[in-house]
Amino acid sequence: MNDSIFREYDIRGIVERELTEGFAYKLGRAFALYVKRQTPHPVALSVGRDVRTSSDYLAKGLIDGMLTEGVHVYNLGVCPTPLQYFSLFVLDVQGGVMITGSHNPPEYNGFKLSLGKTTLHGDAIQEIKAILEGLDGSLKARKGEITDVDIIERYRSYMLERFSYLDSPEYRRLKVVVDPGNGTAGLVIPEILESIGCDVVRLYCEPDGRFPNHHPDPTVVENIQDLIERTLSTGADIGVGYDGDADRIGIVDSTGEIIWGDQIMIILSREILKRHRGATIIGDVKCSQTLFNDIIKNGGNPVMWKTGHSLVKDKMRKEGAILAGELSGHIFIADDYFGYDDALYTTLRIVEIMKTTGKSIKALLTGIPEMFSTPEIRLDCPETKKKAVVQRVLERFRTYHKNSDSPYPVLEIQDIDGVRALFERGWALLRSSNTQPVVVMRVEAEDEESLSGYRRFMEDEFLKAMEEL
Repeated sequence: MNDSIFREYDIRGIVERELTEGFAYKLGRAFALYVKRQTPHPVALSVGRDVRTSSDYLAKGLIDGMLTEGVHVYNLGVCPTPLQYFSLFVLDVQGGVMITGSHNPPEYNGFKLSLGKTTLHGDAIQEIKAILEGLDGSLKARKGEITDVDIIERYRSYMLERFSYLDSPEYRRLKVVVDPGNGTAGLVIPEILESIGCDVVRLYCEPDGRFPNHHPDPTVVENIQDLIERTLSTGADIGVGYDGDADRIGIVDSTGEIIWGDQIMIILSREILKRHRGATIIGDVKCSQTLFNDIIKNGGNPVMWKTGHSLVKDKMRKEGAILAGELSGHIFIADDYFGYDDALYTTLRIVEIMKTTGKSIKALLTGIPEMFSTPEIRLDCPETKKKAVVQRVLERFRTYHKNSDSPYPVLEIQDIDGVRALFERGWALLRSSNTQPVVVMRVEAEDEESLSGYRRFMEDEFLKAMEEL
């Protein structure tokens, strides 16, 4: 067993080599035992899976392991990750598992674990690993029961009760291009949008775990070129893309311009702060400074935090935040919802704002200072070196900050998650990815010249650290 598959906020690896049906069986047993230790009640767990070709047999192994330990399993079948989270609130369960490789290549898969209504991360995942390692290898008789649940229909009914009023003559019909990238969102969101007064243009909505058209990661510009083209060619009001398990969203406006996760947050926060002045709103360290400034301008309390869906949800709970988001498109809405990352629900909230205000995406983002920025740049770095590389860059930047011994004066350093250096005309970030063997870089500046300079500076620091280690 490769220890590296037990990550900060999920378990993820390469199928057949690291994740097998046998491993899934042992994980099912270990997770069931972990949950039973946390609650005195009879345990029930929900299990969902994405469309990857390996998810079916991993689900079989996982469920068999859970049943061995005598828990009741609610089998959700193929569904988006947000619907597995949804099951934690509408079913009588003590936790659950979503089997998904998210936005990773097809040969990957993984497990997102929840206890109660909260996804597990950090020490909890290591504790489950320890339980798994202590299991004997024998197969045991199944003692639990299994119930199939149509969670898609329950979710659809819930959303139509909330948003069906938008299918009214007083609101303009919107044309929406939907691109799930052959992931799970295509099973759910097109029909809901049509039911709330939208004309839907379907693009790659057929589930296919081989992802034959493009990789399902809407934060990578090359993956949304078809979405941009179709939005422009059909004259749509908005184009929406999803990752493979539909917990992350990507948006393009009617002109084909990409609307990043922090800009989606600005649209949502402006609407929410009209009703909840002073509310706490969280953005991850990759978000634009314009987000945090706009939250203050509109009467909110911005908090910058670490990247990672479990880490953000935990911070939301501790801060009592009403909204949170990551540049990567994880959006967490606790205003009139459950506070987990749901790209489908985020779509419906954006459509609601567009319909009730009569404004386009571009109009909803008026007043934002023009900034020049990079997308997330993923720099290849061995899994065993990536944290040390970032730490080495952080140490050097602290020296620059104290001595001003750098091409660009470092005015301030934030080490919440990696190193985020503030310069005179912008900032640059370098952090270790929790899901891939890469170091993530992002740069933002007031002008293109500064952007180019800060980017070269950060890349040079990364390369120096790589050579030193």
